[in-house]
Amino acid sequence: MYTILGCFITAIGINTFLVNAHLLSGGVSGIALILQYTLRFPAGISLLVINIPLLLLSYKIMGKRFTAMTMIGTIAFSIAIDITAPFQSLLKLKDNILLCVYGGVLNGFGTGLVLSNYGSTGGLDILSAIIKKKHENFQFATTSFVINMIIVSVGAIFFGIYSALYTLFSIYIGSLVIDKVLKGFSRQKLVMIITNEEKKISDSIMFNLKRGVTFLYGEGAYTSKKRMVIYCVVSLRQLPLLKNVVMQTDKNSFISVIDISEVQGEGFKGNLF
Repeated sequence: MYTILGCFITAIGINTFLVNAHLLSGGVSGIALILQYTLRFPAGISLLVINIPLLLLSYKIMGKRFTAMTMIGTIAFSIAIDITAPFQSLLKLKDNILLCVYGGVLNGFGTGLVLSNYGSTGGLDILSAIIKKKHENFQFATTSFVINMIIVSVGAIFFGIYSALYTLFSIYIGSLVIDKVLKGFSRQKLVMIITNEEKKISDSIMFNLKRGVTFLYGEGAYTSKKRMVIYCVVSLRQLPLLKNVVMQTDKNSFISVIDISEVQGEGFKGNLF
């Protein structure tokens, strides 16, 4: 369900914003847009045609299950691109920066929604899985960057340098949004506290912040003194309150605050959706 929804959000972002600015997107959809701009060939059909040999290769190397899951996203995305094609005439905005930004945001959000639910729209995702299976140390980010740069370079030849620069900006925005969707929009902080009042502070955290606390066994390297280290995860909003609780109990406490990208478990949402 979310895979199909994500495909349509991405398609709306492409047709409503990127196409209106004559921009490209990353991956196979960027190739499909080049064909649409130059040959007037529908992007949805191009996507499907390009993905057919990749799906056959996926079936041979990756097996039925992966290929079936990928096929759902590939077909849904191809259909969504053609169904939302009329959206190109809905927006009369001529500001390429706004078109670039909103196109990148919707493109990234839709793609992130697909990926966060273990779906795929084919194209580079298939290549990534196949190469990763053959070469465990393979870093797809580098290859993806190279492929996108080739697509953008071709776009620059056909549509000009400004179009290429706007496209790069849109792809960058999309990648940021994808990362945000995959990691979740909520910001959490990992806090580690070294104190002589671990019992009082932990009780106060559990009572006032309603957050669980874990004791880690530590030992001072210089003093060789054994002590308990308080391990706790709180939301960004709760961080000032936690600091206040600690300082009121033990002003000599040592507090370390670490950014974390994802938290799953009781008291925290496992996924964005």
